[in-house]
Amino acid sequence: MFNKFDYEKKLANKLITYSCKVQKGEKVLITYSDCPDSIIEHLIEEITLCGGIPLPFRLDKTIKRRLLLNSTTEWFEYYRQIVEPIMSSADAVILIGGSHNDFELSDISANTFAEYSKLYVEPIHFKIRCSKKWVLLRYPTPSFAQSSGISSESFEEFFYKVCTLDYESLDKKMNNLKELMEKTDKVHIVTPTTDLTFSIKDMPAIKCSGQCNIPDGEIYTAPVKNSVNGTIVFNVPAIDNGSEFNNISLTFENGKIIDFNCNNNEAFEEILNTDSGSRYLGEFAFGLNPYCTEPKKDILFDEKMISSIHLAIGSSYEDCFNGNISAVHLDLIQSHKENLGGGKIYFDGALIYENGKFIYPNLVDLNQ
Repeated sequence: MFNKFDYEKKLANKLITYSCKVQKGEKVLITYSDCPDSIIEHLIEEITLCGGIPLPFRLDKTIKRRLLLNSTTEWFEYYRQIVEPIMSSADAVILIGGSHNDFELSDISANTFAEYSKLYVEPIHFKIRCSKKWVLLRYPTPSFAQSSGISSESFEEFFYKVCTLDYESLDKKMNNLKELMEKTDKVHIVTPTTDLTFSIKDMPAIKCSGQCNIPDGEIYTAPVKNSVNGTIVFNVPAIDNGSEFNNISLTFENGKIIDFNCNNNEAFEEILNTDSGSRYLGEFAFGLNPYCTEPKKDILFDEKMISSIHLAIGSSYEDCFNGNISAVHLDLIQSHKENLGGGKIYFDGALIYENGKFIYPNLVDLNQ
């Protein structure tokens, strides 16, 4: 029988001892929104048992919305000045993003988000937080369950089982794919609506197995910045700052997006116009989590879906840097399940992935 208390405690233990590997004397910043105190209490206990120092900081989405509605450039600069020394002093950062309403921020203008990203998110999170031990997850609120189309209790059971997956075992299974990706030059993605090529030559492949995201289960690299050519259509909804985008089609020429189409072109164009890097790619990845099988309209879950790939427009990560810098990092997902049209992926002309499954013998364990 599912026991939420036990699973919550197990999750807290995994975050502290496996994801962040908190050591004696380390300072752990916990930022959270729209979630109950119980998970924070478990985290504080686990940090204390490791000899660490917990610092919880709460900012619910309704408060964030009110701040953004009234914000100015001076506000963002002041927030950065206040938070920068706190984030810099932390040895590990845990971010828990609950939400009572997924569209709470939908009436914030794109210009405000762009300023917020440039002046606060990029310097605080991309530059400082990403250089530390960190882990990001979303709490299973009733709103999250509703968007998934199942009961709150069923969703909680699904959530905790996905988040407490045996990531150590998954990590080992990724080794052969990592080796193959790091040997590969040309990637070719073909589906009924996609014909896209790019190079990943000399780019590292990064295994994600519970160290930074929970749930986790992906392996990513980055396309060589100017190598992307062709068209790709993403068949999984993308949610960005309260706006939903469907059937996004992107056409690239020498790395740059030169044409696009989706259900909300005006809002998507504002994202693409954020800065000079937002029309280039910063990531290419395979989703590998066997428990994530259907979209939940939440990127932390959806980008991990087995039988899917994703590309991110905008900034690349420091550990797989392709030269692209942007205030944007928006993951766009393409499922290769047969009922959604399937697809094929070639590495240097050899078929390695068909209809969402790896076909090389030393990679088939990742299909389980």
